[in-house]
Amino acid sequence: MSFTEDIYLPTYEDLTVQEVNISTPYLKAAAFHLGKECEAINNEYMLCRKEEQDPRKCLKEGKAVTACTLKFFQMVKSSCADELNTYAHCLDQSSSAMEMRFCRNTQAIFDSCMLTKLGISRPHYGYHSEARVHITDRPKPPPPVPPIYADAPLQVPPCGEGDPKYPAKYGARLPMGS
Repeated sequence: MSFTEDIYLPTYEDLTVQEVNISTPYLKAAAFHLGKECEAINNEYMLCRKEEQDPRKCLKEGKAVTACTLKFFQMVKSSCADELNTYAHCLDQSSSAMEMRFCRNTQAIFDSCMLTKLGISRPHYGYHSEARVHITDRPKPPPPVPPIYADAPLQVPPCGEGDPKYPAKYGARLPMGS
């Protein structure tokens, strides 16, 4: 893909954020709580991506998602680190697909710690699949301007009732069997 001078590309400073250095078992162990805790910020980011159709215009919302995730894991680390470590280790060692069914006991311990110490309850099954309306204060972008081509005809002649219909050159105009 080629770029021209009129295309805006963000600088490295615009793209630089603190990364969330957490492995897959830890993300999977805390995914339900993280999804519920950062739901509004994630929805704002996804709405921006869908409406703008350009990820460069949603850098601010993307940074907010990363900041929310970092804040969440810092809270978990200060309150329920041992429980999360046990649950993530169980997921990692239980099966190659990190199936949760083998770790329900450690999951219950982690869930109760999250509820008692942080006040974050595990959402019910199907919570993240429910339809919701997201209210935003971000203005809706204007509709895209259709492209104008130099060789396009000025106006296409209208198709009306008075247009002559010439007889079909090779038989009827009706579909077969009519």
